[in-house]
Amino acid sequence: MIASLVSRKRVGTQFELLAALESAGCRVTQATVSRDLRELGLEKTHDSLGRPRYVLPEARRTDPCDALARVLAEFGRRVGAAQNIVVVHSELGSAPAIGRALDRIEHPRIVGTLAGDDTCLVVARDAKDARALASELKALLD
Repeated sequence: MIASLVSRKRVGTQFELLAALESAGCRVTQATVSRDLRELGLEKTHDSLGRPRYVLPEARRTDPCDALARVLAEFGRRVGAAQNIVVVHSELGSAPAIGRALDRIEHPRIVGTLAGDDTCLVVARDAKDARALASELKALLD
């Protein structure tokens, strides 16, 4: 969740990260965030305006398919198809990370994603693609 947050928006302090995590439904302590920052190997740099910002180290960049498998296995709960839409239900606060992981794989059946707090809508080209995609994603939940 932390990696997803810092790659989507500028987070420059641990307190900003705590607030972002809390707004995503994850209540953690500053000590936990500090430990997680070290474990993730996040680096503190500055953006183009000179403001501090945490970034993922280049070595942490993983295969997008592996990242999707991990995030779905950990946070995904149910997957279903409805016409050309695949609905992915997840733990509270994790849908944006799932949406980002889906966007990063550049799957040919995915037109786009829209994530709330615990639900990610995945738009496919048609109902056939949605059913096939839902089947692929269900397999990653196990």
